Amino acid sequence: MSDEINIQFSRFSAFYSPLIATFAGGFLAEEGLQAKHSVAPPGRSAIEGLAAGTVHVAQSAPSQGFGPLEKGQQPPVVHFAQINEMDGFFLTGRAAEPGFTWDRLKGRRVLVDHGGQPLAMFRYACHKRGLDFGAITAVNVPSDKMDAAFRGGEGDYIHQQGPAPQQLEHDGVGHVVASVGQAIGPVAFSSLAATREWLRTDMAKRFMRAYRKARAWLLATPAAAVAEKEAALFPGIDRGVLTATIAAYQTLGCWTPHVEITHAAFEAAIDVFRHAGQVTKRHPYDAIVASPPSQ
Repeated sequence: MSDEINIQFSRFSAFYSPLIATFAGGFLAEEGLQAKHSVAPPGRSAIEGLAAGTVHVAQSAPSQGFGPLEKGQQPPVVHFAQINEMDGFFLTGRAAEPGFTWDRLKGRRVLVDHGGQPLAMFRYACHKRGLDFGAITAVNVPSDKMDAAFRGGEGDYIHQQGPAPQQLEHDGVGHVVASVGQAIGPVAFSSLAATREWLRTDMAKRFMRAYRKARAWLLATPAAAVAEKEAALFPGIDRGVLTATIAAYQTLGCWTPHVEITHAAFEAAIDVFRHAGQVTKRHPYDAIVASPPSQ
């Protein structure tokens, strides 16, 4: 008899393969856990699901805790393990640019994902590369309509998470020219979140064992074999595109061997959001981050 564990994603993409692999690779089943996964519905965050008790584990980001802390409130959940220790967005242009530098964006129309964290990270990447964000024309199209807009001729460049950029390349519509993650370096980007109460349960320990195994498997397994396990979850994505996306993230450094959210990565996230004007002080690590459940 398996226990059901409810997992909710804020966004569902191959970028979150460390979490996807826990069920797609059978690691949760080995722990007697049957995964029921969902994507947070429009207008409702995965954090709300955790607080309401309808979700056990959520794909989130430590930056979700900055909002409450800025208002003097305690965040309702904690972030206990990292999924990605690097931004997973790419910049895709109309043509191949082997010698691309960020200053080429000056005066160009860039479809920038204006979601809270993606935009803050993109602005910081520009800053790190010596580019004034105000020097580009940042086109604001809803995230779910950006791809169609670029395919329809809008913009010179587009800022997207995999596998969308790899699909554009596959379709001959664009060429990936830069990685936002490489411009910024290690940062607490996406995470696993839960309530402090749930982290004390036996289910949490079983989940964590599965997650550690899934992450190690993901790093040691050829991208094509990972894509084979995940393909059914991405019915609209070409298998070769899914493989290329997983390979890109394996080599980028998003999925490090350690699962802990490090102090250094957390401080880097504060730097990003202070630059964006969304954080006014250096909030304490322990207010947002918790240790993974013990073995």
